[in-house]
Amino acid sequence: MYRREKSIALRSSSSALYNNLSVLRPPHKPVACLGAVHGPTVTVVSAGGDAAGCAQRQLQARAGGGASLVTQAAWCVLPARILLVLTCQKGIQMYESDGSIMVYWHALDVAEHPPAQAVFARGISAAGERFICVGMSSGMVLVFDIPPKGTNITVSEVLKEHQTPTDIAAELGRAPDGAGDLVTADDAGMLCVWSSGEEFSLLNRIPAFGWTCSSVRLWNGIIAAGYGNGQIRLYEAATGSLRAQVGAHARWIYALDLAPATGKLLSGAEDSFVHVWKLSRSPDTDDVEIEHCHAECVTDTQICGACFCDPEGNSFAVTGYDLSEIFCYSQV
Repeated sequence: MYRREKSIALRSSSSALYNNLSVLRPPHKPVACLGAVHGPTVTVVSAGGDAAGCAQRQLQARAGGGASLVTQAAWCVLPARILLVLTCQKGIQMYESDGSIMVYWHALDVAEHPPAQAVFARGISAAGERFICVGMSSGMVLVFDIPPKGTNITVSEVLKEHQTPTDIAAELGRAPDGAGDLVTADDAGMLCVWSSGEEFSLLNRIPAFGWTCSSVRLWNGIIAAGYGNGQIRLYEAATGSLRAQVGAHARWIYALDLAPATGKLLSGAEDSFVHVWKLSRSPDTDDVEIEHCHAECVTDTQICGACFCDPEGNSFAVTGYDLSEIFCYSQV
């Protein structure tokens, strides 16, 4: 059971974008950072135990002298470094974790796209020991090689399996042998499972079934995918086989998140509901199991972001379209 805590006021509202909330809790530090996108800006909130005493920083995506609409913002946690990554219509920006210094800018090549086609980047995830993967509207996924410090960031590889990537996720637990540690999703609903390394290798494709996969997560060899028809589907990362499906929401799912320490799954959708689930494997049969733990209605709110605030999943935060605050919940 979770209860509502004091919410965090934002300087601006949240846009109706998939996964429009990112949460960072640095190791061994009590301060949580939260980020939400509105138009060309990202509001970064640093909040301690008291939501009232929080500092805010607004980052703006600018290129060529003009503002560019931001499509996603997410912290990427690597063993040696934490970066805040912004994707927008003009390119990809990478900042130090507090948003104070931009360390890298990758411009999108508009000339490569047909004139009538939208150009943007979307889908962000850390991968392996030193990589950050970012999806492009062209369908490519760029793999950036991140040094332990400095600005010498390079594109080491380009993955070409999708038409329009929507989300990317890396393994949050310990991946079983052969299961892969990265999954990518697209607007058509196809999923691809990869093994990261000096060269990324494609392990399997999970075919689409007619609905957009808007959000995807990977934990303990289990892929959790949220779709436009409100379903959550669980797949084996190693084989791509469907292990469970749940009619989780009445409307389009906008966000999923996983608590790596416990296997709790958080889902948020257009139907104003947030659900907490528990993923596990049967010790006898190794079957994938899903249990419903909690439901929360955020009245009259089109939920666009939902994230756990700790590795155990004892607290979570929610953003909503045109809502100038972040709702916070903690376990009783």
